[in-house]
Amino acid sequence: MMRMQPSVGALTGLEAALAALLDGVEPVAPTLLPLDQTLGKIGAAMPPLAHAQPIRDTAKTDGWACRALDLAGASAYSPLPLTAIPVWVEAGGAMPEGCDCVLDADLIDCSGSMPQALEEAAPGQGVRRAGEDMEAGRPLIIAGHRLSAADLLTVRSAGIGEIAVRAPQVRLIDVAAPTSETFTGHLLADLAKASGATVFDIETVSRDAKSVTQAIGNAAGDLIILIGGTGAGRADATADALAARGALIAHKIALQPGRTAAIGRLDAVPIIALPGAPDQAFGAFLALVQPAIDRLSGRSARRQTVLALERKISSTVGLAEIVLLKQQQDRWQPLAIGDFSLEAIRLADAWLAI
Repeated sequence: MMRMQPSVGALTGLEAALAALLDGVEPVAPTLLPLDQTLGKIGAAMPPLAHAQPIRDTAKTDGWACRALDLAGASAYSPLPLTAIPVWVEAGGAMPEGCDCVLDADLIDCSGSMPQALEEAAPGQGVRRAGEDMEAGRPLIIAGHRLSAADLLTVRSAGIGEIAVRAPQVRLIDVAAPTSETFTGHLLADLAKASGATVFDIETVSRDAKSVTQAIGNAAGDLIILIGGTGAGRADATADALAARGALIAHKIALQPGRTAAIGRLDAVPIIALPGAPDQAFGAFLALVQPAIDRLSGRSARRQTVLALERKISSTVGLAEIVLLKQQQDRWQPLAIGDFSLEAIRLADAWLAI
């Protein structure tokens, strides 16, 4: 494991900090979860689809299952008598043997002594053919991608009730601020869940090195996030606690917002200590925590969208500054650079580091 504790007043570059934090970190083992617990999680490899979907021809709509050849020439002006009443099918139901189309309910007249067709149909009309949705051998889900509602639909249609996911377990330790506000803790919990992690209840500890050190030692998980106590205040002891545990890699990152963040490792478990202010924690989450969760969950590279900027932006030499962006048609509008309001955080569609 790389260690790069800077001298007093020095800042560790963001790239170097990330490299040290993620050195040797591997994706967590896959686990099978029920479908109702997998939305937004990162999928892991699963066996390919054993059978084509649907397995057999099914009706797309409610109506009468017929054979197209038997309906040739039928129209409302020249009804075609049928030898028997067709079989009624519900949408999604299996098509009867020998039937290759579905007529709407009002296109078969059963009022007389003999049923009559009032319209002809082409083979396949109103029918979903076997294998039309997915061929056998296709991947059920795409490993490394965030599971969407459409993914779950595909899995359910195949009759499968569980999905393999990589969901790193994240421990949040709130180093209590004098104001006792928990906005930042809840923000980070929500962000981690949205990134595909499993988040335990937030643990709150006193703002002293002994309490923080003990909490770090007791925390079990794939990633530990500390909230608060990273600055230069008299009671800010989070970095000291990491050092006391022998876990500190670097304190103070060349990152804005999030400059007072610290990173460490407890054995193989990455530890990230974030500032307590929401905007500072948000910036550090994007730059440090999100890449860690992505690595642990085996997530594929996030999609990047390249657009022209509405205006020129720049950063302070030696700092990686986070820029919040909002998409305006075919351009990115910078909302905030290095200093975030809650409004900018709320409106942002994307971000970049410069």
